[in-house]
Amino acid sequence: MKSKDPDGGRRKKSKGFDFNNPLNRWKLLIFVLLGCIILFSGGYGVYSFTNTPAFCASCHEMAPEYLTFKQTPHNQISCIQCHTNHSVKESVKSKLREWYTHKTSVPEQITQSKREAISSKTCLHCHSKNRLVTADGDLKVNHSGHINQGIPCITCHAGVTHGKIASRSLNKKNYLDYWNESNAKKLIAEKYRKPNMGTCIDCHDKVNKGLKPWEDISYSLTEPNPPILLNNEENNQNTQQIILQAIGKQKKNVKLSMECGTCHKKIKFPATHKTFDWEYNHGSTAVKIMPKCLGCHQDTKWIREMPKENISHLIFDKSEKEKYIPSLASAINESRKNQFCKTCHANKPPNHLDSSWLPGHAMAEESACYVCHDEKTENVPAKIRAPAKVSCYDCHKFFQ
Repeated sequence: MKSKDPDGGRRKKSKGFDFNNPLNRWKLLIFVLLGCIILFSGGYGVYSFTNTPAFCASCHEMAPEYLTFKQTPHNQISCIQCHTNHSVKESVKSKLREWYTHKTSVPEQITQSKREAISSKTCLHCHSKNRLVTADGDLKVNHSGHINQGIPCITCHAGVTHGKIASRSLNKKNYLDYWNESNAKKLIAEKYRKPNMGTCIDCHDKVNKGLKPWEDISYSLTEPNPPILLNNEENNQNTQQIILQAIGKQKKNVKLSMECGTCHKKIKFPATHKTFDWEYNHGSTAVKIMPKCLGCHQDTKWIREMPKENISHLIFDKSEKEKYIPSLASAINESRKNQFCKTCHANKPPNHLDSSWLPGHAMAEESACYVCHDEKTENVPAKIRAPAKVSCYDCHKFFQ
């Protein structure tokens, strides 16, 4: 005998979600999947946007880095491709760290720390290590040999994207308002982006002394730590020794040759330099064309470190370079400003080694003496002081 249904034979509807109903389970599954897709898409969209240079540029202190980046061929890739490990985990950690810094403090000037140094593996994602000669066909650089020695790419290519603006102190807080696209073009000249010859020389010099400076990653960063004093006497003497190697006069303890022809295929010495007496009779030519001489023989070509610069001077200084007027006095002052000339002028000429020279030196042409000697040292600014430490006044106290 069938029991009577109190509802008149109709099924009672559940007030809650009926999991026993297959249709309801499918609806729930579709709803959850759509929710996951929306959540994942939104999260991935946010993550992707934070990888773009435009997002990096949204931070005020990033203006110098972003604008210099836009002026270089690397503007075709995202900042994140170079500045973080390629794993998602490291990328997310980096983003959270930056977000926390902005929320809890005022960001400091951008610098590159040991932790954030760009690895050679990152560069090799795009670049081949098998290059032997530069695009212009001049420099011979065995990239593979350097990399196999463990030398980081950034040791030589530190300024390739940002023009070493941190080393030059151009991204300081009080300079940020100067940064726009127009000014950026003026501030990231090619000489700051290309490898500096002083970097090659400094590294080779240390190798010749039995060192491997690149093993400390701080050596490869754009900001020396601690900063090196360019006018330090010890550094000046070292620069002079390096110059002697470059012109083939210093060959002791040289493991890596630093003569110009070792690395430069297209180096051309002027015809005047090839005469047998050029070393002792180049003064008259130097007087006439001293600015041209300094095109090659200047300290900035021999020194690795970037000097600190004033951004307003670089942007607004419209003063014309003072025209060189040929004269012995002008040539002397110009030649004394760099170590190249001092390298030889600080040494005694052959005629000074003759025992008869001292009694008869008063007969020499006075102007020639002032190439290497000052009348009275304290009367001359340190920057253009004579390379020879002996002045006329040291012996002739009555000299006025």
